[in-house]
Amino acid sequence: MEDKIIIKYIKKKKEEGLRLLIESYGDYINTIVKNNLKDLNYYQEECINDILLSIWNNINSYDKDKNTLKNWIGVISKYNTIDYKRKYLKYKLDENINEEIIMIDKNLLKKEIEEEIDEILSNLKEQDKNLFKMYYIEELEIEDISKEMNIKPFNIYSRLSRGKKKLRELYKR
Repeated sequence: MEDKIIIKYIKKKKEEGLRLLIESYGDYINTIVKNNLKDLNYYQEECINDILLSIWNNINSYDKDKNTLKNWIGVISKYNTIDYKRKYLKYKLDENINEEIIMIDKNLLKKEIEEEIDEILSNLKEQDKNLFKMYYIEELEIEDISKEMNIKPFNIYSRLSRGKKKLRELYKR
């Protein structure tokens, strides 16, 4: 019942909804952030604030028939931590401090991000996993993917759509 109230208040942009959200799911969000950004203490609080803002701004995209509020919040939290790791990598690359340390940090974080993405995509067929990586990570255009993989653009969109649906179903538990 409390989830319905949280959703209702946030949709109406009432701060009480945010207070209830933090009260109910603050520890859950905090745990996800600390587990995923354990070596990046500086970014943890900022990431949590961005997660809360994402929930606030995107509450209308939440669909109770597809996922529980807790799982939806978990997915938002996980993706935000991945974004913060990317942000950290970019920040570290922009600095001109000890190149060796930067490369070690970059490689470790890049490997961590790749492992997390591989874990998320591990439930897809190999071809679909490659499509997801090309489209969402490498940010290639559908036309380029179509040429490279010799698949019609319509089929690529269909595979991406089915893959997203499958991942949503798996992560709503």
